[in-house]
Amino acid sequence: MTDSSRVQIPKRALFKAAEVCDLVKLQPYVLRSWEAEFPHLGISKSEGAPRVYRRVDVVQVVRIKHLLLVEGLTLAGARRRLEEEAAPVAADAPAIDELIGRNARERLTEVKRGLRSILDLLSGQQSAKDFRLAPPPAGESRKTGRPKPSRGKAKSAHGARPARRRRSV
Repeated sequence: MTDSSRVQIPKRALFKAAEVCDLVKLQPYVLRSWEAEFPHLGISKSEGAPRVYRRVDVVQVVRIKHLLLVEGLTLAGARRRLEEEAAPVAADAPAIDELIGRNARERLTEVKRGLRSILDLLSGQQSAKDFRLAPPPAGESRKTGRPKPSRGKAKSAHGARPARRRRSV
């Protein structure tokens, strides 16, 4: 019946609701009811302004119409099907391991663990003495050739701390 290959969508960035209805051969009230079920459908530039549709939204409307009229799904069933199609590939898929490398999962886990420890440190859940820095495994260190930043407060040439400046208000 309707198929995304049969609907000719002009090469434009935005479409009005009436244009979408003409392209997909829908009544405006149907499109409005679909907006309630699929809130990501269309964009509103400002509050109270009519919704406009991107090219991606028009393709989505065509897909929804196909799911409802050809495949016989309900609106909720069509929403679930679209969510399943948009879901990312399972993390344990072998194709992912081939693309990103065999030990990428371990590296990502280490990065995640490090970020969590930094978050815990910043949120005050751990004391500073519980936090320890460890060098990266051999062969992974990077030397930039830049001098290390000094730790602590700056000192003058004589070893004393510089005088505080008062801010003017």
